[in-house]
Amino acid sequence: MEYSSATALIVVDVQNDFTDPEGSLYVTGGEDTLPFINAQIAAAQDAGATIVRTQDWHPEHTPHFAEDGGIWPVHCVHDTWGAEFHPDLVADGPVVQVGVAGEDGYSGFTGRNLETGEELPTGLEQLLRDQGITKVAVVGIATDYCVLDTAVDAVRLGFEATLLADGTRPVNVEPGDGARAIAEMVACGVGIE
Repeated sequence: MEYSSATALIVVDVQNDFTDPEGSLYVTGGEDTLPFINAQIAAAQDAGATIVRTQDWHPEHTPHFAEDGGIWPVHCVHDTWGAEFHPDLVADGPVVQVGVAGEDGYSGFTGRNLETGEELPTGLEQLLRDQGITKVAVVGIATDYCVLDTAVDAVRLGFEATLLADGTRPVNVEPGDGARAIAEMVACGVGIE
C-alpha cells in the first residue's frame, strides 16, 4: 500500500473482546493481524498519512446484544477490558467510537437508530474530510461485519477504498462469510490488496 498525506489508514475495532482468546466475541486469529497492522501503521506514519482507529463502545444494554434482543454476546461495553484496544496495537491519533448510544450498525462511518431507522454519522467522515483525505485503506476486525460495512461506506461516501486483506479476519458465523464479504466489497468498488 502506498500512503500519502491524502490517505487514511482506518484500523477497525482491534479490541480485546475481538482479538484476545479470552474476549467475549473472539474472532479466530484476530491477534495474528497485529504484526501486519502495526507495520501498516508505521508505513502510514512515515508517509504522513492519517491513522484513525474505530472502537466499539457499547452501553451495558443495547438491542445489539442477544440478551436485549440482538444476535451478539455482550461485548465492548464502554470502560471495560473488552472494549480496550489490544495492548500490542501500536497507534496514536484519533479514535472514533461507535455504538455509543446503543445504535445498531457495523460501519465506522454511521450507526442506525433502532427506533426511527435514522442513519447517524459517527464523525469519521467529517474527520477525514477535514484532513483532505481522498483515499482510505481498511484493516481490522471483522472482515464480514465492521470491516465490510466501513469499506463499503467509504466508497459510498466518495473515498477510494482498499481492503488490506492480511490485516483482517472474519467471524464466519456461516462458513464462507469472510469470502462472501470480500466479494461484496469488490462488487461495491473496494480494491483488495
